[in-house]
Amino acid sequence: MATAFKAFLNSPVGPKTTHFWGPVSNWGFILAGMADMNKPPELISGHMTAVMCVYSGLFMRFAWVVRPRNYFLMATHASNESVQLYQLSRYARAQGYLEKKEPEAQQ
Repeated sequence: MATAFKAFLNSPVGPKTTHFWGPVSNWGFILAGMADMNKPPELISGHMTAVMCVYSGLFMRFAWVVRPRNYFLMATHASNESVQLYQLSRYARAQGYLEKKEPEAQQ
């Protein structure tokens, strides 16, 4: 058990590196997005939520390409992407972007 923990501590993505603390700090975005799920959709900033979606999408790719591959960062940004896309859908619904348009009646 101690050797496994020591191996984790000294790994290239362990807690002695930014490859570990970057994703840990990004969980704040996810927690904030989850807390905002109970707030009215009128308070959601569509622009900021869209930026967060792009940001997480780009960093998911970065987490996949960087060596050593950072699965923790990938999972963090995948979670943030999910939360932000849900918030973006709430915003779009509140703004009327996702309403079903009924065909106009023929007279």
